[in-house]
Amino acid sequence: MRHMTNSILVSYAPATGEEVWRGEHGNVGEAVSRARRAWPAWAALALGNRIEIARRFANEVRHDAEVLAELIARETGKPLWEARTEVDAVVAKVDISVQAYAERTGKKKLDSALQGSTAVRHKPHGVMAVLGPYNFPAHLPNGHMIPALIAGNVVLFKPSEKTPGVGAALLECWKRSGAPEDTMQLVIGGPDEGKELVAHPGVDGVLFTGSAQAGIAINRKLAANPGKIVALEMGGNNPIVVIETPRMKEAATLVIQSAFTTSGQRCTAARRLVVKNSVYDELMAELIPMARKLIVAEPFADPAPFMGPVIDNDTADRLTESFLALLTAGGRALLPMRRIDPDRPFLTPGIIDTTDIPDRPDVELFGPLLQVIRVPDLDAAIAEANNTRFGLSASLIGGSPDDYGRFWANVRAGIINWNRPTNGASSTAPFGGIGLSGNHRPAAYYAADYCAYPVASTEMDQPRANIEVGLKE
Repeated sequence: MRHMTNSILVSYAPATGEEVWRGEHGNVGEAVSRARRAWPAWAALALGNRIEIARRFANEVRHDAEVLAELIARETGKPLWEARTEVDAVVAKVDISVQAYAERTGKKKLDSALQGSTAVRHKPHGVMAVLGPYNFPAHLPNGHMIPALIAGNVVLFKPSEKTPGVGAALLECWKRSGAPEDTMQLVIGGPDEGKELVAHPGVDGVLFTGSAQAGIAINRKLAANPGKIVALEMGGNNPIVVIETPRMKEAATLVIQSAFTTSGQRCTAARRLVVKNSVYDELMAELIPMARKLIVAEPFADPAPFMGPVIDNDTADRLTESFLALLTAGGRALLPMRRIDPDRPFLTPGIIDTTDIPDRPDVELFGPLLQVIRVPDLDAAIAEANNTRFGLSASLIGGSPDDYGRFWANVRAGIINWNRPTNGASSTAPFGGIGLSGNHRPAAYYAADYCAYPVASTEMDQPRANIEVGLKE
C-alpha cells in the first residue's frame, strides 16, 4: 500500500506494511528549468569525462551494494538474493552502455578528395524524462538513464510511486560520483507528476517502462509532437510452448522460472503455457508438484524464498479476482492461487487450464498466475502463441532445430528463446517487443539508438564550387 498526501509520498514494505521511505512531491516545472540550465555544459563535456563519471557512479553502487539490495528487497518485496542480482545488473550496465555507445553511435568519416569528407556524429536530445517501474526499481530505469547520460543528455527520473526510496538511493550514488549538479534529478510523485513531465515543452524525450495502458496514454498524448523522442517498454502476454522433450523435469523447471520468478512481476514472465496434447500429462506430473514446493515468504526469510509478496494488497486482490473470473468463465484449476496472509499480499502460484474458455482475455495479469492451453501440434501452438496483441517474449521448450526454426520464423515477438526461460534477458542484447509491448525502440544494448540522434555532415577546409551548366556567356 502507498499513501499520498498533497505534499508527501510514503512507501511501505509489501511484506510487513512498515514504512520504508517518505519524501515531498517534486516540482516538475522547477526541475525542468534546472535541467535545461545544466544540459549545455554536460553535453559539451568530453565523452571520456562523462564515461568516467558513469564509472564512478558504478563504483558508488558497488560500494553500497548490500544496503541497496536490502532496500530493494524491503520496498518491492522481492527476495534478497534476487535484489542482489538487480544491483549487480546496475553496476554492469555502465560498461555495457559504454560499449554500446561506441558501437552504435560512434563517429564515422569517409574522405573524398574532390567532395571533401562525409562525417556521421551523434548529438544528445537534451532533457530526458525517465519513468521507472516498481518491479525492477533500480535496474530498469538505470537501463535508460546511463545510456542517456553517456550520450550527453540530462535526466529527470520519476521512480514509481511504489518504490521511490530506491530511486532516491540511486540519485545519491550519482551525486557522489562527482557529476555536475542537476545532470540527474529525482522527481517524486504519482501519475500527475508523470503526466506533467510527459507534456512539458522543456522535456525532449520520454523513456518509459511500465504497463501498456500507461504507455498508450503517453503515445496518445505525444502523437501530435513528433519532435519528442519516445521509447516505450511495455508488458506482455508471453507464451511458453512445450512440445516433445526427453527432459520433462527440466522443461517444468523452465516453466516455473518463466512464470513465477519475481512473483510473476516481470514484463517477460510467461503468462500462457501452450502445451502439445501428447506431453500434457507428463509435463503436469512434473510441474504441479514443483510449483507446490516453491517457498513464498518475506524477502529475508531463512530458508530463502523463491517468491516474495506481490507489490501491494490491491494488486493481490485483483489477481485473486482474475483467477476466480477465469474459473467462472470455464477454466479448470490445476493449482489454486491462495492468499496466505489476509493482511499482506502474499500469493501462492496459481495454474489454471483455460483451454475451454472460448474468448480468453488478452490481458497482462502481472503476478504468479499461469494459464495453460492445450493444442494438437506445433502449428497450433504457434497460432496460439501469436493469439495476442502483445509481442514481447516467447519460448519454445523441446523439439528439434527444425521445430525451433519454424517457431522462430513465425512467432511475433522481440525476444524468442529455445529451451530457455521467457525472462532473464541479457543486457548485451536488444530488449523490446512489438504490438502492445513496445514502439520499435528496443532498450538494453540498443538504448544508445534513442539516446542520441545521427547528424550527417559534408565538410571541406575551404569553400570549393563551380557551376558548369546553365550560365550565360
